[in-house]
Amino acid sequence: MESAQFVILAGLVIGLVYGAVGLLSGFCLMSSMRGFLAEGDGRLVRSYALAIAVAIAASQFLAGNGMVDLGRSIYLQQSFSVPVLFLGGLLFGYGMVLSNGCGSRALVLLGRGNLRSFVVVIVLAIAAQMTLKGLIAPARIALVQASQTTVSANSLPSVLAMLGLTESLSRALAAAATVVALMLFAFAHPAFRRSPGQIAAGLVVGLLVAGCWYVTGCLGADDFNPVPVTSLTFIAPIADSLQYAMLSTGLTLNFGIATVAGVFAGSLVTALATGRFKLEGYSSPRHMLRSGSGAALMGIGGVMALGCSIGQGLTGVSTLALGSFVALAGILLGTTAGLRGALRVQPLAVA
Repeated sequence: MESAQFVILAGLVIGLVYGAVGLLSGFCLMSSMRGFLAEGDGRLVRSYALAIAVAIAASQFLAGNGMVDLGRSIYLQQSFSVPVLFLGGLLFGYGMVLSNGCGSRALVLLGRGNLRSFVVVIVLAIAAQMTLKGLIAPARIALVQASQTTVSANSLPSVLAMLGLTESLSRALAAAATVVALMLFAFAHPAFRRSPGQIAAGLVVGLLVAGCWYVTGCLGADDFNPVPVTSLTFIAPIADSLQYAMLSTGLTLNFGIATVAGVFAGSLVTALATGRFKLEGYSSPRHMLRSGSGAALMGIGGVMALGCSIGQGLTGVSTLALGSFVALAGILLGTTAGLRGALRVQPLAVA
């Protein structure tokens, strides 16, 4: 089997696992923030924090041992736009509240029979493609070009290296400090310590991020047919998946498309096997409008931020890239604005 074919197969398997875990555990940043801010249940947000910690530890171990060159990813660029990354994160976070979940969560719920998520996935894909290559792309490119800066340090380890530390020591210190802080936050919560399912979900999702890096950056390395070094992310892959479904004869199947298909299939099989499959739809036209608007914001914002709550919140942060922390801050702030305060998204009235 050629390396490119192996990478696609691995993406499908990884997606299957993520879809099953996402359905069984409810893993989702929006649900995590809602439980943490509005419902007083901090278990899901601790699961998300644990996933980040595991993703950082495992990914930096791979990079430190020369198995994966994270510098080839889109996250560790020397030039990036802080305002665009942050604004994109804000739009994505607020859209996530409007749509009641991120892109990956929509795929999981679609597998469970949630037809609202079908609308979210389609609208997100169209908005993302418009922002990547379509009508909105010129405005996005102009914003990036007007505000981007070239930095000498683009990650936490490189910041420490500027102080005179060696590359390996800088990587170890930056990773250790971040991982310890996240682990303390996660396991300081008694209810989380008594939730083996949420602990397992955080561990598995974090390892999946590192597994993707290993597959695309090591096993997929081929001088004659290289594949992009990437990991779990869903905005561009969902857009690519829709385009591939429409124009497959003119496109090439890739890791991201395979992962998207795997997430849907993994959720569907798990839902059918556990009796969780149930067709659901919108409660009103207003509900559909809100959900579709949120999906559009997620598509636009996710492209501007170079990722979503998974693509930047887990995958990007696992590289310890400074730009990823900026994007994640925007996502968290946008989500918080949608859940609390003057811009709070009000619950829909029950007919």
